[in-house]
Amino acid sequence: MNWNIDPAHTTASFKVRHLGLTTVRGTFSGITGSAQTDDQNHLHSLHVQIPTATVNTGNADRDAHLQSPDFFDAAQFPNLEFTSTSITRSGDGYTIQGNLTIHGVTRPVTFQAEVNGPATDPFSGTPKLGGEASLELSRKDYGLTWNVAVEAGGVLVSDKVTIQLEVEAVQA
Repeated sequence: MNWNIDPAHTTASFKVRHLGLTTVRGTFSGITGSAQTDDQNHLHSLHVQIPTATVNTGNADRDAHLQSPDFFDAAQFPNLEFTSTSITRSGDGYTIQGNLTIHGVTRPVTFQAEVNGPATDPFSGTPKLGGEASLELSRKDYGLTWNVAVEAGGVLVSDKVTIQLEVEAVQA
């Protein structure tokens, strides 16, 4: 079965340490993509595009900085993109391997995921599929090296970033 990601019900979020003291969280919206499942609703492929200009941390100045060439460079690289290369069932969940492109750099990553459904939307009568996936990555692996040393030691933005996808898809 083919599924199209529903941007109205899909979110990508991230969290990263700030000053080594607190966690800054952000989200993206307008996410598009597709998935495929077999007759038993087991996931076989996933493709996701995340518009970098939609980053929202709740602070307009920080969001503008994240869209700048110091980070995502939204003008030159309008999307973060993930395409699966291998999906295996792992207990009740999935291990999804694939290529993640950020800031023009593509690297292999592995998401741990769960898939829910399908279920029929009572308002539209349309079959829908849901899922959540997460991973941890190094910003430096994607050329995102901007930082500032802080007087107490350490840096302003940690290298480690956690990414979470919450996806709802509509049967195509």
